[in-house]
Order: sequence, then C-alpha cells, then structure tokens
Amino acid sequence: MIKPTVGRVVWYYPSAEEMTHGLPMVGTELAAIIAHVYDDTIVNLMVIDSNGNPHSRQSVHLDQHDQRDDAGAYCRWMPYQKGQAAKTEQLERALDAGASFAA
Repeated sequence: MIKPTVGRVVWYYPSAEEMTHGLPMVGTELAAIIAHVYDDTIVNLMVIDSNGNPHSRQSVHLDQHDQRDDAGAYCRWMPYQKGQAAKTEQLERALDAGASFAA
C-alpha cells in the first residue's frame, strides 16, 4: 500500500454523472493532485480537466487495490508509482532477509 501524502499525483476517474454534466475530459482518467489526506483511502483532490482547468473534489475514495470500477468517482495511483512502490517493497524484503542472516 502506498501512503497518500499532500502533493502526490493520482489519476482521477470521474463519476458517470460528472462525465455527462460538463467535466471536460478525454480518455478515462484525469490528472489530480492530493490536497488533503483523511486516511489511506480518502483524500481531497485538485482535478485537472482535459482543458487544463482545476476542479476540487472532496472525500474521494483512493482505490489502493485496483478493484473499483463503478459509476462513482474515485482515484488510483499511476502505474509508475505502483511499480516504484513494488520495487521499494522488494528491496526492503531483501534487506530484511539479509539482516536476519547477519543476526
């Protein structure tokens, strides 16, 4: 799990209602910056539409496990961030394993 922090970039997936009522978008995701963190799964965002205009979204679900795919709005980590987190976890496990052999 990646710990959300203010300033991190995520992909925002608008709700079906947002897409039909004026949130300009191209493709399926929009860039967003985390503005506030409630916990590991709920954040406030500044969403950037496909025209470059900012929109605020409050109490957005951060889908940490890529399991959500419904009509409600949510956000996810970008593939690069997930890859970096996996590499970090792998390195930490290797270091932990090496430390237990040294003990």
